[in-house]
Amino acid sequence: MSQNIIFFGTPPFAVQCLKKMVAEKFNIVAVVTAPDRPAGRGRQIKKSAVKEFSEEHNLRIIQPTNLKDPGFAKQLKGLSPDLMVVVAFRMLPKVIWAIPPKGTFNLHASLLPHYRGAAPINWALINQEQQSGVTTFFINEEIDTGAILLQETVTLNKDETAGSLHDKLALKGSELICTTIKGVFDGSISPKKQDWKGTEKKAPKLNKENIFIDWNQSLESIHAKIKGLSPYPGAKSEWIEDQKVSIIKIFEAKIIKEQHHFSPRQVIVRNQEILISHPSGFLNCTLLQFPNKKKMSAKDILNGTVFSTELVVG
Repeated sequence: MSQNIIFFGTPPFAVQCLKKMVAEKFNIVAVVTAPDRPAGRGRQIKKSAVKEFSEEHNLRIIQPTNLKDPGFAKQLKGLSPDLMVVVAFRMLPKVIWAIPPKGTFNLHASLLPHYRGAAPINWALINQEQQSGVTTFFINEEIDTGAILLQETVTLNKDETAGSLHDKLALKGSELICTTIKGVFDGSISPKKQDWKGTEKKAPKLNKENIFIDWNQSLESIHAKIKGLSPYPGAKSEWIEDQKVSIIKIFEAKIIKEQHHFSPRQVIVRNQEILISHPSGFLNCTLLQFPNKKKMSAKDILNGTVFSTELVVG
């Protein structure tokens, strides 16, 4: 039995999984990844993380611009894949995922059916979950709804950020993918239909609106949002100094539970710290980014900046 596998993936999260598959010596006949695109201020052409890894390991690379192009489907069929594995890639049309006889499965960074959607890592932290995990499931016509193959749970610690959870789930996911591949080929896994009750939490795509901090929420909820959006894209807030509004990002903060006389949302500089007042205390902002500036610690910002006394966030 040939056990030919085609891998689909683009970002660093997918690289960890492909790396593990290469180490396990699976027969990867091709890697499908996004086309090279202009990126950064210089708009230089940039390869995907998966393409860079694939080139280093002499894997065959396919970069389709149109997933519905009949030529792309023909190219994949010509490779006689028995199984296809998808990690952090676009939604595949049925003409593609139905090609291999053993099916096409996806790795999702949540415990499905919870957190279906584009940003499961972020929303698990924003919603202050105690645990997260990874799921492998067969792809079908709808996003993240196919039959579950395997799941692994991870516990979230109090200092978890989107960055640390990303790395933790990528590692756990890479192991789960390899276990799933073996189980699909030897027939030891029984796919289970997702039990959808309608109360599951969702993971919608992050956008300009939902990454803003709501200062009316509890300190714990605000802190969770900052952790859930760090290191990327960053939790945004209006910064209103002498009635002039700019947008800042907060990447790291600490909660200070303390009684005080300040009105909510005031910015207070104290002991080389940038504090934002809240009815239940302060948010101590330790890593921030101001417009057209790089990320900086509060201490470094205060070394070169004098703020107005009329300063609030919104």
